[in-house]
Amino acid sequence: MKEKLKWILSIAFCLFLGVVLFGQASKERKAVSVEEARQMITKDSTLLVLDVRTPEEYTGELGHIDHSLLIPVQELEKRIGELDKYKGKTVLAVCRTGRRSAKATEILTKSGFKAINVEGGMVKWNEMKFPIVRVSK
Repeated sequence: MKEKLKWILSIAFCLFLGVVLFGQASKERKAVSVEEARQMITKDSTLLVLDVRTPEEYTGELGHIDHSLLIPVQELEKRIGELDKYKGKTVLAVCRTGRRSAKATEILTKSGFKAINVEGGMVKWNEMKFPIVRVSK
């Protein structure tokens, strides 16, 4: 009886350990700093930078990240099909400070995208003096 109990406890422990390790390994990172985002953009030419601000903000004083795609967060759910070619690739969502892009990250993740929020957004990006595109008016 003691041997059987040891055997059952050993199996239970192994199963528990497997679940914990698998759970940690399968957790995708949902947010990165602007510094990490810049490194990712530099290293991976296939990722998409999705700007979820308004068109006025995108062309405004904070500028935007070169080659980013603009889809305002309030339009994202109805325009999600425009992003189908990016499924399987990393999508960095950016806004002014990181709040709207966090919402966009949730929407994208629920739709099967590998989405990551850029914390601090374009405010922090500009503070770090990373390159931006400004539209001349």
